[in-house]
Amino acid sequence: MIEMCEAEGAPQTQDQPAWGAVFAMTLGVFGLVTAEFLPASLLTPMAADLGFTEGIAGQAVTATAVVGMMTSLLISAATSRIDRRIVLLAFSVLLIASNLLVAFAVDLPLLLLGRVLLGIAIGGFWTMSAAVTMRLVPEVHVPRALSMIFSGVSAATVLAAPVGSFLGDIIGWRSVFVIVAALGAVTLIVQFMSLPRMAPTGLTGLRTLIDVVARPGVAVGMIAAMLIFSGHFAFFTYIRPFLETVTGVGINTVSAILLGFGSANFVGTLLAGVLLGRSLRLTLTIMPLLMGVLGLGLVALGSCLDARPPWHER
Repeated sequence: MIEMCEAEGAPQTQDQPAWGAVFAMTLGVFGLVTAEFLPASLLTPMAADLGFTEGIAGQAVTATAVVGMMTSLLISAATSRIDRRIVLLAFSVLLIASNLLVAFAVDLPLLLLGRVLLGIAIGGFWTMSAAVTMRLVPEVHVPRALSMIFSGVSAATVLAAPVGSFLGDIIGWRSVFVIVAALGAVTLIVQFMSLPRMAPTGLTGLRTLIDVVARPGVAVGMIAAMLIFSGHFAFFTYIRPFLETVTGVGINTVSAILLGFGSANFVGTLLAGVLLGRSLRLTLTIMPLLMGVLGLGLVALGSCLDARPPWHER
């Protein structure tokens, strides 16, 4: 989700690349994506500790996703008159607050409040990350700067879930969220020291959003993307309970499978770039269908395993 550059006006780039600021942005995206993925790897102990089912605990992911989507649509208009440095620092504060609220949550409302704050930070950061990055470096360095930003996504995608699952079994799920809050504090300090002031270069109103959505095919594309990502996160959120209750694997195997999932996600992202270059329509058709088939395959596997008699009856 990229900030509407035409509404922002021509980017005011730095004469010299601000690599420290780009690194601070990378830390920010790593922390946000890590926090986003953690509940999937810690869902079982979270539900057991808080006293409700994995299904209810999974609403922590739903809350983040829904609020993130709404924030991504409205944040540009809501912050159109505010220095981008202040907005980015605010997102890091929300990252810290979110993880601390989750770490010390004693009931569902407090847990969901923490995840709502994370949704605001994620939706807002992704909306303006590309436009802000383009202002931190000269045009010739923009590709390298963007690759640094997205390397934070790749690292979090591969490491967040398996490391979170592994550490959660050793130090407890609450301590894992405290660690991510500490990472957010480090990010806030680095951003405070390195991000330059970036006055907004234009005004973005709700009318701009309406005009964009009204373009032919945009609304349909947004709905399709929402459904695809909803399916992906519904699948991913409950993978640990599935592995533990249906296949009966231990925590070390769960962590290894999550590491494989994250690595495959990274490889798939690289592969998607090649496939999209060959056929946009075919790629966007096959990938969701493949995800659906795999999901149904896991349902079928679970049904088969449930239908098997216990080993002592065979």
